[in-house]
Parts: sequence; structure tokens; C-alpha cells
Amino acid sequence: MKETKHQTADVLVIGGGTAGFGAAVAAGRQGLDVYLLEAGNKVGGVMAFCPGMPWGAAYPCDTPIGGLMAELAERLFVMDPPAAEKRLCTLENFGSEIQYDHDIATLTMFEMLEEAGVRVHLNSTAIAPIMDGDRISAVEYFDRTGSHIISPKMVIDCSGDGDISAKSGVPFTLGDDEGNMMGVTLTFMMMNADWDRVFSEGDPYFKHYAAKGIAENRLHEDLAQLYLMKGFHKDSVFCNSVVIRNVDGTDPIAVNKATQEGRRRCLQLSQFLRSDIPGFEDARMTYLGPTVGVRETRKLEGQHRITGDELALATKFFDGIVCCDNPVDKVMAGSSEMTHDAIVEKGAYYTIPFRSLVPKKIENLMFAGRIVSADPIAFASVRGMPQCIIMGQATGTAAAIAIRDGSTVQNLDSNEIITSLQTQGVRGLGTALL
Repeated sequence: MKETKHQTADVLVIGGGTAGFGAAVAAGRQGLDVYLLEAGNKVGGVMAFCPGMPWGAAYPCDTPIGGLMAELAERLFVMDPPAAEKRLCTLENFGSEIQYDHDIATLTMFEMLEEAGVRVHLNSTAIAPIMDGDRISAVEYFDRTGSHIISPKMVIDCSGDGDISAKSGVPFTLGDDEGNMMGVTLTFMMMNADWDRVFSEGDPYFKHYAAKGIAENRLHEDLAQLYLMKGFHKDSVFCNSVVIRNVDGTDPIAVNKATQEGRRRCLQLSQFLRSDIPGFEDARMTYLGPTVGVRETRKLEGQHRITGDELALATKFFDGIVCCDNPVDKVMAGSSEMTHDAIVEKGAYYTIPFRSLVPKKIENLMFAGRIVSADPIAFASVRGMPQCIIMGQATGTAAAIAIRDGSTVQNLDSNEIITSLQTQGVRGLGTALL
């Protein structure tokens, strides 16, 4: 039997999505020894599951949020030819977003991790924490060579489902207050579509065509609105329309079943686009997601649970670590429909508090991304990829301060975290407005 390998690190980041990327790069740039465990074969999270998904919410009040999000975008903007550009979203209330070449963006993220000295372990799954009272003393994980144990000083859970946090004893809720989770989505691209004809009718949701397809039993009834957006490359169309309801994203069997159902619906939709919507006659489906994108599972209990009421008041928390004005982007949870209603008045924004990334008891654990401590309304607004990157950046920055001072995460000085983030280019924090 292969002997279990023991390792040590300053910081262990679990999950290589946008939050994990932000956490690992920020901690590595502070000179820490950082391990990043990612269960898949590349970083980016939803960028890997939904190739072509734009970065929305990067411009609250049409101003860059700064930090690692702005740096990543700028690296893509200045390439020759450019690998990203800022565009106005065609959907209501989303404002400006960033469209990008997802392959080049992923390469650039890997380069930023390398530059920060992060040890990236792909195809590596964290299994369980090993507890010492209210501290995580080690984490067991496995890869194709067997099981391993790593002993970090700090753990940052950016896994999306919060498995290690939950197993360490952090309370959580699943989905909304009734246990319903937003629908999962399988996406694809249509290449060689004629943009001028596809987007000529002024209906951003193609409702007339969708109603015809449903009435003729050629489209699933949940496709009453078609979410079709111009991709980064000319005449490519990103299709974010196929939603599967009532899927427990923490159940791998349910996710696999939903993915297969999604494949069938994506093929059906692609055939409908070619036959019924002008401009798609010569298009073809490509970049079908390898698995469904899961929007919502566990919401961990933090020192502060963000509420929709707080965000509606454009609250700027004393420990706010990132700005946002994203709408309440609810996606078919249970019997609910698609909504993306504005949560703040035009020209206003709120901040996400650091306390929503910190558990009440576990002394060397933080979390970031879609496991943030938030009620269902707030969660539907705060979960954008740009905000996840900066949430991660905040926890990576906080990890360096906690290790330096020998402090628990519950006792960190939020003013020092905010000051450090401001020096890293994060905008709109503290008394400095966007």
C-alpha cells in the first residue's frame, strides 16, 4: 500500500474557481507558501463549466472594482489582438460586463498563479478536515496517486459547496429558506451565426420564437426566455438558456443526471435556433459545457449574514471588501421564474462585509465565493464572478495578516485588511467612494 504523503503549507486554498484564484494569488503575493487544490483539470470554476460566460458586475456604477479582477482584465485588454473587451450587457439591469476569450483568460490565470509562487494541484479533491478543537490541523485529500495529508496554518474554502467548512462544523443552509436551490445550467456556443440578423429584432429574450417552440413541443417549457448573447469572437453566440430545476448540487449523481438531461435540451435548442431564428442557418453548436454550472448549494454561517434589505439600502459596511450593484439574479428555484430585478437605485452600490467570509468558531478558516453567508435575496446579487475574485483576494490578504500576528480570523482588524486591499487597487472601500 502506498504510504500517505504528509505536507505542510502556510495557506491551503480549496477550489480553483474565481474565488480560489483570488485567494491563492493574494496570499502568494504576500510571500506565503500556498497550496491550491482543484478537483477539476483547470482553474476558473464556472469559466470551465460554462465556456463563454461573461464577467458581469465588474463595473458597479460603470467603474472598475479594481484589484485582481481589474488586473486580470487589463492583461487581456492589452494583448495584441485584445483577448477581452468591455461591453454593455444585452440583458436588463446588468450594466457593463467583460467578454473575453476563455481559453486565453484561463492561461492568464495560470500565469498569475505561477508568478505568485502558488503550488497548483489539479485533479485533487479535499476529503475531510482533521480537527484540533476549534482549529483545522490538517486536511486529507486525494489524487490519482492516492491519499495525502496537508497541514496548513490557514485554510480558505473556495470550493463552491463548502464541503470542508461543513465537515469542520460550520453551520449552513441549503438553498433558500425552503431548501430550494436555483436551477443548474448547461451552456454552449453557436459559431458562425450572423450577429446582424440574430440580434436585429430588439427582443433580448426572443420570447416570440420561444413561445412558438414550446407550443410545438420542440422546446422545453422552461425555455420561455432565451438567453442569447454575443460571444467574444465575431458571429459567436453564447447560449445560457438551458436550466434544469430541482437539482441538489451537492449530490454528484443528481448533477450527472442533470448534465445528461441538459445535453439533450442543448441539442434540441441548437436545432431550433438553426431552423427558426434568422441568422443561425449556417451556425453550429460547440463548447458544450462538460457539466452543468451549479449556482447555489450551501450558504455557510458567518459572523454576519448579509440580507437583501441591507443591500437594498446600498449599505457600505465598515468592513466592506468589494463593491457591487448586481441585480437580484434569481434562476428558477423550485416554482420561481427567471428574475433580474435591480436591488439598488441607479448610481448606487453596496459593499460585501468581510465578516460574511468568516465563521463564528473555527479559528483558522475563511471561505469565499458562492458559499458566502447571505440570505436568499442577497445571495442572488452578490454571487458574480468579479465579486468572488475580490472576496478571495480579501481572504488571501487576511490570511497573511493572521499568520503574521498569530491571530484567529475572528479577531482580525478589518481596517488593516481594507487598507491592504486599497493598496492592491481595490476600489470603493471604507470612506473612498467609487
